[in-house]
Amino acid sequence: MGVSEMASYEESRQRRLEENKKRMEELNLHKLSASLRTATSPKSSPVKKPNPRTPRSPVNLSAVRRSSRFVDKPSPNYKEVLIEPLGRPKIKRSYQRRDLLNRVYASDEARMYAVERAEELQTGLETEFPSFVKPMLQSHVTGGFWLGLPVHFCKMHLPNHDEMITLADEDGNESPVKYLAEKTGLSGGWRGFAIDHELVDGDALVFQLIKPTKFQVYIIKSDESKDGDDDSDASPVDVNAKRTRASKK
Repeated sequence: MGVSEMASYEESRQRRLEENKKRMEELNLHKLSASLRTATSPKSSPVKKPNPRTPRSPVNLSAVRRSSRFVDKPSPNYKEVLIEPLGRPKIKRSYQRRDLLNRVYASDEARMYAVERAEELQTGLETEFPSFVKPMLQSHVTGGFWLGLPVHFCKMHLPNHDEMITLADEDGNESPVKYLAEKTGLSGGWRGFAIDHELVDGDALVFQLIKPTKFQVYIIKSDESKDGDDDSDASPVDVNAKRTRASKK
């Protein structure tokens, strides 16, 4: 490109710049761009001052003013009071704890004797009332005092829910005990019955269900086998009644 061509290019370029400048002045584009820059520039927002926290007024713990009708009456007590569940009243007994280290275990002969006598007694009972024989073990009469009953008997004759059951001995004394349907056994109240009747390992009991929730209980003591032949001619019921009355004295 020659010098003359460069000069003509610069002249034409300079003319276009002048024309564009005139057009912008005619259209006031300079002022418009300035106003747009001013309008679009972000304004700094004022910093909000935090409101000072006002302290809470202390709670008045004094007694609420009551009506003049209740001035002479004591203030109400809103303390929770435990309510005893409905049912039979609890019988409080004071028992001495049995020494687990001094347990007395029945011999096989004494245990067999008590079971045989209990089965003989059971055969003489009325068949319309279901019954079963339960030999006593250490766990029944010491320690936890838990008495499990035959599962088949419970499913057939006892309630399918927890219930209070009465145990009546041959002297007419009645003891309420707690029957646990799911575990098919006697819990609360059985400890008192076992101690009151001096039940020990090897004894055998005959339970006869005379009402839906009442057992007649016959007790055969395992130590009867040591009494000799004095009671050999007596019936199992007579012997048992004699032993039960003797243990009460």
